Amino acid sequence: MSINIPPVIALLFFPGGLFLLSISTIYEWIDRKAVALFQNRVGPRWFQPVADVIKLLAKEEIVPTGVDKTLFIGLPVIGLASALTSALYVPMFGLTPVFSFQGDLVVVLYMLSVLTLCLGLAGANSIDRFSIIGATRTLTQLFSYEAPFLLALLGPALVAGTWNISEVMVYTKTHTWLILPQFIGFVVALIGLMGKLELPPFDAPEAESEIVAGALTEYSGRGFAIFRIGKDVELVIGLTLIGAFYLGGYFSPLDFILKTAAILMVMALLQSLFARLRIDQTVGLWWRLGALLALLQLLIIIVGRILW
Repeated sequence: MSINIPPVIALLFFPGGLFLLSISTIYEWIDRKAVALFQNRVGPRWFQPVADVIKLLAKEEIVPTGVDKTLFIGLPVIGLASALTSALYVPMFGLTPVFSFQGDLVVVLYMLSVLTLCLGLAGANSIDRFSIIGATRTLTQLFSYEAPFLLALLGPALVAGTWNISEVMVYTKTHTWLILPQFIGFVVALIGLMGKLELPPFDAPEAESEIVAGALTEYSGRGFAIFRIGKDVELVIGLTLIGAFYLGGYFSPLDFILKTAAILMVMALLQSLFARLRIDQTVGLWWRLGALLALLQLLIIIVGRILW
């Protein structure tokens, strides 16, 4: 779908900037509401994510003793900025990306990793034992889920013969949905996204009953809110990439909403079905199984192209 939008509007309002921040809170509410319904609970009202953010932003920002103040304040901003920047290269709301170049897929994947690195550094910057444990788990889980997620998105790129996100989506729109021939890659990408976002059952890095809030235990107010918004933005970007690569791309904003919401429902169902896994289970098993499955999918693609 090609719509000419002035660059300033595209960057600040629609489909970037304020629009992305707004829709990310809506997707957070959909996720929380769906998980609650699957668990036979009522769940939050539609304005709850916004109310939570406003409450956190209004709270006093307490800088604990023993931390580097510059890092403590700057890391949330860097994490959110990296997530927002990655949105410039993906087909948000089914529209043409604001920027596009050959190899932007690699840039987006790296930008999505910056937020997790900032979370780990935020925990390591503290002297609190819960924060340090959470930081260790966050960084360990990053290394375990980043590679399978990357390999899962390389499958459609190899089939399309390009590293450009827009060109991959054009290929999936003009050919069959790649979820059918690359179902293994779709599953690996879905679980990899959940692991990157530390969603249940992969939420060991921020297990409330064990280590309070993990790497963010020392954060209150603005810093905590910014990290939370960054995760919501990263959720939308991840859903957009999976839908564009595996579900035939997007023909309209309505098509975008339906496909990304469908993927989100599957993720909510998985969150409801499984209890929290131990950190050794989330890391040890998936590092081997996820990477091997993704490599198997790539091997099938390469062999198929040779035979074809």
